[in-house]
Amino acid sequence: MKLLHQIVIGFFFYLALLLLGVGSLSWNLISWVLYPFLPRERGRDIGRAAIAGGYRLFWWWLQLTGVMRLSYEGIDSLNRDAGLIIAPNHPTALDALLVVARVPRGVCIMRASLMQNPFLGAGARLARYIRNDPPAGLVRGAVANLQAGGQLVMFPEGTRTVTPPVNPFLPGLTLIAYKAGVPIQTVIVETTTGYLGKGWPVWKPPHFPMVYHVRLGERFAPEANYQGLSQKLEDYFRRELSA
Repeated sequence: MKLLHQIVIGFFFYLALLLLGVGSLSWNLISWVLYPFLPRERGRDIGRAAIAGGYRLFWWWLQLTGVMRLSYEGIDSLNRDAGLIIAPNHPTALDALLVVARVPRGVCIMRASLMQNPFLGAGARLARYIRNDPPAGLVRGAVANLQAGGQLVMFPEGTRTVTPPVNPFLPGLTLIAYKAGVPIQTVIVETTTGYLGKGWPVWKPPHFPMVYHVRLGERFAPEANYQGLSQKLEDYFRRELSA
């Protein structure tokens, strides 16, 4: 019975991934058509709302079918804040989807190659997500967004966790916070699964249900010694995730 249960739940999970892919491709086609005609701010708001809404629907389905147990603590309250960096740890590739679903105003940093991805590129451009290349352009774009009252979702590890509880942090996030003069809100992502972590392919099924708990951590003020602040953030995450 347990094996049958895992097979049935696995079917619902991969069906959800298929529908997410089809939905993403469809939205990117629509975004490609809309991009030249919508004013910048209108396109940005529509693009971000559509991405967040799609992810919320995805998570709703996974919880409804028993694929996932998901809880949030305090994340929705961030929508009231302007000029804020939201900094989660990054155990799996699902973390960005989890956070963006709850903070539709947040802009993400994306690899330049993903901006050409048929499932992500046009939608990301419509939402005015920020390319990570060149680095100077990344910093300028992120600072401008924050100083205009926007929110930035950025992983201080720079990539998915390889050496738990977190990888060594990169100072780019704290440099942006200092230049923009905005605080950093930490978000703690805890999970029982390694699915879509580094080296885990999408076709290798996890054990179900997957459990995710996403909660607010401490908020850090920007510091001129941004490299020192990066180390403080890393130490904080290590304590929280090791507790």
